[in-house]
Amino acid sequence: MASTQEKATPCCIPKAKDDINKKTSSSSSSTEVLQNWSLAVGSGSDPSENPTPKTASMATLIRRPVEPISDPPATKTTTTKGISILTRAQTRHPLDPLSAAEISVAVATVRAAGATPEVRDSMRFIEVVLVEPHKHVVALADAYFFPPFQPSLIPRTKGGPVIPSKLPPRQARLVVYNKRSNEISIWIVELSEVHAATRGGHHRGKVISSKVVLNVQPPMDAMEYAECEAVVKDFPPFREAMKKRGIEDMDLVMVDPWCVGYHSNADAPSRRLAKPLIFCRTESDCPMENGYARPVEGIHVLVDMQNMVVIEFEDRKLVPLPPADPLRNYTAGETRGGVDRSDVKPLQIIQPEGPSFRVNGNFIEWQKWNFRIGFTPREGLVIYSVAYVDGNRGRRPVAHRLSFVEMVVPYGDPNDPHYRKNAFDAGEDGLGKNAHSLKKGCDCLGYIKYFDAHFTNFTGGVETIENCVCLHEEDHGILWKHQDWRTGLAEVRRSRRLTVSFICTVANDEYGFFWHFYQDGKIEAEVKLTGILSLGALQHGETRKYGTIIAPGLYAPVHQHFFVARMDMAVDCKPGEPFNQVVEVNLKVEEPGKDNVHNNAFYAEEELLRSELQAMRDCNPLTARHWIVSNFSHISLSKLQGYAF
Repeated sequence: MASTQEKATPCCIPKAKDDINKKTSSSSSSTEVLQNWSLAVGSGSDPSENPTPKTASMATLIRRPVEPISDPPATKTTTTKGISILTRAQTRHPLDPLSAAEISVAVATVRAAGATPEVRDSMRFIEVVLVEPHKHVVALADAYFFPPFQPSLIPRTKGGPVIPSKLPPRQARLVVYNKRSNEISIWIVELSEVHAATRGGHHRGKVISSKVVLNVQPPMDAMEYAECEAVVKDFPPFREAMKKRGIEDMDLVMVDPWCVGYHSNADAPSRRLAKPLIFCRTESDCPMENGYARPVEGIHVLVDMQNMVVIEFEDRKLVPLPPADPLRNYTAGETRGGVDRSDVKPLQIIQPEGPSFRVNGNFIEWQKWNFRIGFTPREGLVIYSVAYVDGNRGRRPVAHRLSFVEMVVPYGDPNDPHYRKNAFDAGEDGLGKNAHSLKKGCDCLGYIKYFDAHFTNFTGGVETIENCVCLHEEDHGILWKHQDWRTGLAEVRRSRRLTVSFICTVANDEYGFFWHFYQDGKIEAEVKLTGILSLGALQHGETRKYGTIIAPGLYAPVHQHFFVARMDMAVDCKPGEPFNQVVEVNLKVEEPGKDNVHNNAFYAEEELLRSELQAMRDCNPLTARHWIVSNFSHISLSKLQGYAF
């Protein structure tokens, strides 16, 4: 992920004012940091109200497609308690996502390690991600190599700390699919700074390990999706089945490959299989038409994704296509014969003095919060090293890592083909790889800091999603208010929050992932679901128990969305300290007796969860059940310190 690029959102800013405000600031190490901001405002706003951008130096403004990385020279020698320290200006933090150059080097290293030309040519690269270092390495980097320098992260030792001259080399983890042998292998490649700076084939990384993983299949790739669609459209029995439904123009047909699932041994992962869902548009020259509103039912297709051939086909049932309706399309209502709302007045989001947050690479500081931003092809946005600066107590760690690692969408309709809709959108497709470039729409308003993301494509090339992650501030209503009834005086505090977000599309669904940081120390994770429903077609007069009829001949099967968050908490813990525990809290009604003579008593009962097995718990709103991650070594006002969930 690159944090040095920002682009103004075209639909939000008039072209005459489509400039990027650039600011520079200095850290405690006198390192020059480029702060690029984009201003996106609501409809009808006047960008001329913004302050004049400050001018950065020409050297700072020059940008290359890939930032050069080299082994910097030693800057100075210092001494701490008799220990000689050679300070070096490190170029990439251990938790920074892999750069485009590092991805290229990792791919070239693995490809060169192939035993034969055939093996090398058949390699397909599913993902290339950073091998996240040990927490002690992260602490060392934050303490002595990257601003703001925080030596308190390193435990005190007799004679003082022994500080190395440089950090360990970064490593990349590659998931590689061999299209010829149908094997999946995992590689670990070491990247030095010299390696990462060079794209040339003779400057490669070092293979640390490689292993073949049996009985699994990696996520499908966009290139496979496109090839599968073409293969199905060219299959003569499929074309004949579509002709029976009145469709001869294959440009109208949409083929969405879905993972086959695992319903029997025939679906075993020894084969790379897909069962596509079929949809059909009405106009081939209308790119904004909602083809998902016309599902094609009754056609069974099974595709061998390794060899890209249809291995099973059956036209089981002729179900008429739902009638076309232009009001279901993506375009604005006026272009479809409808009427858009015209009574909404302009709403301006402006920050005349700029944002309150500070950015140094991927390091964010805002309102006593500080953390790092990362990104992976599977999870998308990752938040690292979350901490809160708490007055005299200084920097208090909260979490080492926060992300959404998986999600599942089970459908409740037992009819074909909907019974096999059970999508694991992170593991089967990748939330990060399907992320949007936010330059294509006004997903954020105000002063925005954008971050780019780099990925490998199926053949090993590097692709960049520009403006992939959005960082901005939001007003969040009232934080606190009180009015004294005796004096009539009132006090109110507005709530401000910092939001980090990205949005992805997986087939018909859009997911917006948001991490909110509040001034009262609260962290909130939010997922917004939008996009298009995955629909089914009905015969005339037919009803469906397991769905909702939304239009003639069209129904939405019942389904759910479950999200799995990974939270590596570190409440008031330095690296390696095992002081956190999970406590479950339930509302408890006191039994009638001497402690409850008025029969009104209730209290919060706490139970320590001592194992992961014991911690497999369900939500219970009847007892206001929640969980607290607390540090049993920190007690304040006779209570353990912790974070509630």
